[in-house]
Formats: sequence, structure tokens, C-alpha cells
Amino acid sequence: MSTPQHYQSSWRKSSHSSTQTNCVEVRYDNGSSAIRDSKNRSAKHITITPQQWHDFLVAVKVDRFD
Repeated sequence: MSTPQHYQSSWRKSSHSSTQTNCVEVRYDNGSSAIRDSKNRSAKHITITPQQWHDFLVAVKVDRFD
């Protein structure tokens, strides 16, 4: 049996932010999501589960945040 390869995508941000550096960036990493602030890319990022990412996106879509 072979060892699964480590999957890591590139950091992504909304196309609406174009060249701005005041954005949230997301990367998918072996089934979890990593999130960082584009203003400080060298700082640590947070990692959340697929369920946490889903719950966050649902909250955004129903306008739970100001």
C-alpha cells in the first residue's frame, strides 16, 4: 500500500479584492482549511475543519456578521 501524498493548494483570495492587501486568504490542506491575513503573510495562519469552514460560510451567506 502506498502512502497518500500530501495535498496543499495555493493561497487564494476573492477576485473582488484584486491587488488589495486587506484580505483574508484561504488554502486547502489535506482536508482542512488554512486561513491567513494578506497584510501579514509571514504570520501564523489558523487551520479549521471542513465543518467549521462550512458553518462560517453559511453564517456569511445569511449575513450574521456586520
